Amino acid sequence: MELSVHDCGHVRNLSSSLHYSPTNCSTKILNERPPRFSKAPSLLITAAKKKSPVPSSQGIQKSTDKHLSHILRAEAAIEAIERKANCASLKQNRFSPKLLLEALDNAIRHKRWESALKIFDLLRDQHWYEPRCQTYTKLIVMLGKCKQPMKASYLIEVMLQDGLKPTIDVYTALVSAYGYSGLLDKALEIIDDMKLIPDCDPDVYTYSILINCCTKHRRFDMIQHILAEMSYLGIECSIVTYNTIIDGFGKAGLFIEMENMLTEMLENETCLPDVFTCNSVINAYGNFGMISKMEKWFDEFQLMGVTPTVMTFNILIKSYGKARMYDKMGYVMEYMSKRFIPPTVITFNIIIETFKKVGDIEKMEEFFIKMKHIGLKPNAVTYCSLVSGYGKARVLHKIDSIMRQIENSDVILDTTFFNSVISVYGQVGDVKKMGEMLLAMKDRDCEPDSITFGTMIHAYKAMGMVEAAQDLENKIILRS
Repeated sequence: MELSVHDCGHVRNLSSSLHYSPTNCSTKILNERPPRFSKAPSLLITAAKKKSPVPSSQGIQKSTDKHLSHILRAEAAIEAIERKANCASLKQNRFSPKLLLEALDNAIRHKRWESALKIFDLLRDQHWYEPRCQTYTKLIVMLGKCKQPMKASYLIEVMLQDGLKPTIDVYTALVSAYGYSGLLDKALEIIDDMKLIPDCDPDVYTYSILINCCTKHRRFDMIQHILAEMSYLGIECSIVTYNTIIDGFGKAGLFIEMENMLTEMLENETCLPDVFTCNSVINAYGNFGMISKMEKWFDEFQLMGVTPTVMTFNILIKSYGKARMYDKMGYVMEYMSKRFIPPTVITFNIIIETFKKVGDIEKMEEFFIKMKHIGLKPNAVTYCSLVSGYGKARVLHKIDSIMRQIENSDVILDTTFFNSVISVYGQVGDVKKMGEMLLAMKDRDCEPDSITFGTMIHAYKAMGMVEAAQDLENKIILRS
């Protein structure tokens, strides 16, 4: 399990500015409507070009709010509505604003980008629809996360023709969409375009997003160029900028560069290190097994006045566990207890996973029981580690016990959990149990993925069930 010590969601207090930006931009500059997404002629960023209005005669039959609620539940329902929407003989449809907006928000939250764009088409067909920059920003952010930057850029075009002037937040979201997809040169082009647009000059948050993209794609060669450009434009680095670079260098094992940036941060005086800086540095050294360096910097940050959080201690526990320094894991837990810092589910998940990896089932169970004893509810990650540990130790009856516990709980399972269980049963050749788990996935609305099917096919072939493996492979081909 990987600890996230820095999240690009912090940029521009990023959780709000890119996910659910409060920006309210409803200034109309056009009254025309662009074509629907399904008929977009181009996905290039040609936002400055306005298209002629396209009359919208397409629609679907009037639907009740109950019918709309079904749209939220399955992709198939949305596709059915799309088919109705393409029927030219059907006229205007009317939906409840609340439920339609909730449908869009639900699709965005779950990164169902195709569904989100279909629902957005329906939204734009409503007589009460009022274009907002906030909606476009959320859609662009989602498309970026789904590696759909071209569709994100087309939204800028749609935005202009919906009568809106994109804001700096919108363009920053577009920079992130291209950047996180690895198209860093294109992201730089967008920043150059921003400089030519009134009131849309890139700021420190825009550049911080771009730098974060560079670190994630290991393009450290671009960082100095970006910093030089920021300096030329008179844009000073923020604490988020420094933390992003330090975290990126640390994860790549570039310790000299990381410490040089930390020194520059200290010399700046306006951006003193905080707990995110501390977590990035100690995680970097701990992850590479440099325990003495990790401990040295942990002490240094406390001398700087940085107060460690539970995440800091989780990093220490994980690092000690990886180095098999189990006594020191215990010391950290004692330290937390004496300072009234309660462990979290993540803390116990790290410990359980640590002992699972070395096959110490007794210790794994000990901390699982302790976790429940202090009132912490196990989650899918906890159970995944337990199942994997029991499978590795070939104590399959305990997996059945875990499954019974889960049935009597409200824990939300995911595909990763079921893949772990299916893998265990596959290794021992229990085809019946594998099938039961596949059905259980469907009951829990967990979509099987390539790992699920790959695991089952491998198990079938290992048991000489060639025909069953071939049937499953054919089904995968039909699904694609």
